[in-house]
Amino acid sequence: MASQVLVAANRGPLSYALAADGTLGARRGGGGLVSGLSAALAEQPDTLWICAALGEADREAVRRGLSEPGVRMLEIDGTVYDDAYNGIANSVLWFLHHGLYEVPRAPVFDAEFRRQWDSYRTYNRTFAQALAAEAADGAAVLIQDYHLSLAPGMLRELRPDLRIAHFTHTPWATPEYLRMLPSDVREELLRGMLGADRLGFHTAAWAAAFTECAQAVESARRPEVAVYPLGVDADELRALAHRPEVNDRLASLRAEVGDCRTIVRVDRTELSKNIVRGLLAYRELLAGRPEWRGRVVHLASAYPSRQDLAVYRTYTAAVAELAEEINAEFGTADWQPVHVSVKDDFVRSLAAYRLADVALVNPVRDGMNLVAKEIPVVSEAGCALVLSTGAGAYDELRRDALTVNPYDVSETAEALHQALSMPPEERTERTKRLATAATALPPAAWFTAQLTDLRGS
Repeated sequence: MASQVLVAANRGPLSYALAADGTLGARRGGGGLVSGLSAALAEQPDTLWICAALGEADREAVRRGLSEPGVRMLEIDGTVYDDAYNGIANSVLWFLHHGLYEVPRAPVFDAEFRRQWDSYRTYNRTFAQALAAEAADGAAVLIQDYHLSLAPGMLRELRPDLRIAHFTHTPWATPEYLRMLPSDVREELLRGMLGADRLGFHTAAWAAAFTECAQAVESARRPEVAVYPLGVDADELRALAHRPEVNDRLASLRAEVGDCRTIVRVDRTELSKNIVRGLLAYRELLAGRPEWRGRVVHLASAYPSRQDLAVYRTYTAAVAELAEEINAEFGTADWQPVHVSVKDDFVRSLAAYRLADVALVNPVRDGMNLVAKEIPVVSEAGCALVLSTGAGAYDELRRDALTVNPYDVSETAEALHQALSMPPEERTERTKRLATAATALPPAAWFTAQLTDLRGS
């Protein structure tokens, strides 16, 4: 009989909502990863998902002793959680792994950083202790992402009998970047990861970066390092994209763009997504190729991310301002060059996917970027993919994409021209091959492959 399976992640498969009468109701979380993990876990005989209580309703549910089958939420002190999540995970580790620091001014590792690192350690220890308490003998534990980089080593000390895996959904920092960390913190981070039996990454490049960084840690156990490139569940995505509400939104978008060609991007206003340079490339396309004026529309879903951090608020504002500048410079009474949506609107995103003639995915550095895989799966007329070398999906999709240096605005502008000019037959064939590559390892299979390898290692 298969052993017990536990998943640990900052975000869980459900959240609670507090009604006006004080009652709490649970609702399932969204997103491909949650759906895929939930589907895979449903096939296991004995499973548990351990996650943090993220909002006040979640915390109230924990205090009331409410729970859903297969889920355990952890109530973590608000200050500890904010320090760990915003102070360290999103303001230090995310910046290190994505190479985002403006080096003359950041990072600064001072007493405040040390205080926040203590909270990050406490946050990870809370998860490790919960996993140790809940796991049966010989259970398989799959820990998710950079929020929980210390947890594998902590859990190893508490329960050496367990099979422990960790998957990093971001890139991994280069050795030069990781050396920015204070030496003791850097070693603690790496030893935490090295406590696992298996470590997973989306690409060979990110796996190699970790391996190179870890060579500096002496007298450490050496887990297996493997690559599992997360893909798309084609049937589920197409079903979602053809719901009535998406059909209605698609009709609205068609009315907006008229007979113009469409360049589509869907991103959070995350610094690594490179939205500003994408807009600059579109502006250069319109300036240098005036034949496209009045004939193309850029549908940009750029919904705000991490607005509690000042640098993200500034970046979000820069995206909106640049879009307005392009519309003011090139727009006419009957043509608006850029249509920006700043809402997290999955229905609109799916409608835009179906409408896309060109998909623009140009991150400076990204763990995977599933948008590059999702759009070819549901695009109705076939789409040309402009893809940067910084996307995690680059290795899998580059043969049928138009690839660009994410920093080269002129090259990106030229790629957009080539994509818009691509003959329909070529675009259709490329899209078919892109969709085949994109669906090679859908979420449930992605998770099952890691579990099988963990149990067999």
